[in-house]
Amino acid sequence: MKRLLLAATLSLLSLPTFAAGPARDRLDTFAKGMHSLSGRFSQTLSGPNGEQGKTSSGTLALQAPRQFRWETTAPYKQTIVADGSRVWLYDPDLEQVTVRKQSSEEAQSPLTVLTDVSRIDKDFKVTEQGEHDGFQWLRLTSTSKDPQFAYADLGFDAEGLKRMAFRDQLGNVTRIQFAGLVRNAALPDGTFNFVPPQGTDVVGDAPVLQTQPVK
Repeated sequence: MKRLLLAATLSLLSLPTFAAGPARDRLDTFAKGMHSLSGRFSQTLSGPNGEQGKTSSGTLALQAPRQFRWETTAPYKQTIVADGSRVWLYDPDLEQVTVRKQSSEEAQSPLTVLTDVSRIDKDFKVTEQGEHDGFQWLRLTSTSKDPQFAYADLGFDAEGLKRMAFRDQLGNVTRIQFAGLVRNAALPDGTFNFVPPQGTDVVGDAPVLQTQPVK
């Protein structure tokens, strides 16, 4: 299940249609002028037959145009960092980091495009889903020839983005709740840099690396 949650998180990462309506209005208001976003999340993965997995939680940070940090802190620790050229997946329990080049599909994920809302109509078919569970919902369907997910739904209240749900190509559904989201906060230096701790096994397409001492 831990690996499925990781895969679901990365899926956040991959005919233009403009959707006018309450949810789209809230998205435009929330994303207007935004170049960074930080906050907390909790997420739960449901299997294709509705079976429920455990809930994980942590922190997130996004910065235009292609940088993000998704850090799970409970019930296990795991870090995903996209620095603009590569994606780093660090599992401290395995003492392993997997590295791959950052693709354009990952740059077009529903979360990262929040920092450049103009791309949404280029990369997704956007449709209003109406109001339910106290939120206005907007559905994003990728126009990619090889989409990473079937669809992603964004739920907004009057303050902005609060929920997200997306179904991957295997039928798994990830439901995410956001809290404490802050637009355009000054992010600490190094937020989107990843240096593997000393002794970590590095797998994949990594540049020449310096390691940091184990604390």
